[in-house]
Amino acid sequence: MMNISFRYTEHNENRMASAPKSPLPFSLSVSAGGFVFVSGQASVDSAGAIVNDTFEGEMRRSIENIRTILRGHGMTLRDVVQVRSYVGRQEDLAEYNRLYREFFQPPYPARTTLIGVLGTLLKFEIDVVAFPGGAGNKPS
Repeated sequence: MMNISFRYTEHNENRMASAPKSPLPFSLSVSAGGFVFVSGQASVDSAGAIVNDTFEGEMRRSIENIRTILRGHGMTLRDVVQVRSYVGRQEDLAEYNRLYREFFQPPYPARTTLIGVLGTLLKFEIDVVAFPGGAGNKPS
């Protein structure tokens, strides 16, 4: 049996200066055991205000927010090992899959996609788990 110890470490605010802010009670990201868990990111500006856009625009802005947070941990999208995406409408699923391939390449992270759970306020939201060297550590 493998023995893993986890140490909870909240992100460094100085490294996250350009990350979106939120008045809600959650951390943008948390490090534990070498993993970085990034909370759900939507189409928000740096002050945390929702930016309504097309599905594509909201997805791109959400993933850019993920990139900004990962950068604060010295990571990139290549380090992502798991993705959970929330797509507002079934009609946007094909576009989601098309755009997803722009940001994530094989070997793809593990992925869960939920549809129709966002209400009418957002079209897209995403949260990820990253690990240094993520793509290189994935089995084929």
